[in-house]
Amino acid sequence: MDDLVKQAMAKWPNVAACYGWLGLDARGHWYMRDDRVQALGPFVAGPEVSETQRRAQKGARLTHDKLLAFVARNYAADDAGQWYFQNGPQRVYVELEATPWVARVPGDEAPVLSHTGVPLEVQQVWLDDSGQLVLQTAQGPALVHTADMWQAAQRVQSGQWQVKPLPSTDWERYFGYKKSPWAQRAAKG
Repeated sequence: MDDLVKQAMAKWPNVAACYGWLGLDARGHWYMRDDRVQALGPFVAGPEVSETQRRAQKGARLTHDKLLAFVARNYAADDAGQWYFQNGPQRVYVELEATPWVARVPGDEAPVLSHTGVPLEVQQVWLDDSGQLVLQTAQGPALVHTADMWQAAQRVQSGQWQVKPLPSTDWERYFGYKKSPWAQRAAKG
């Protein structure tokens, strides 16, 4: 975490947390979700929602390199398994499409990296019912990026990774994280 962020937290310790304003999709892209977007529905839309509506509910994709780097450096989880971005003194909870990390798997023996560039220490590999691979890492669960499935398959085929089945419906419970802190907060009243 940035020193300036730590200083801001010390100076203003009681800033209310922010929910629903930031999302992370299954390809490792961050999305800003203002009030208008949040009113359209949750970050992860159900199957009954049109593709146009689904895109609108995600919000605006963040593309500014320095902002993305700032978010990456200040991304963490709380004790309840809710992931957040510490924006100065304010904790901005993240809506997750899949897992808190998205893994990029290089084609050689190079280390697996997260969507934020953090090296991931792979401990176990899980395959869900739709063919998605989730890596259990020391940093938390990481969905393998769809563009890297070939490289991941090569690691499985070579015996480097041993795969076990785990349905995607069990990910939150098994790995102990929350996909939607916003929904958790709303359920509490």
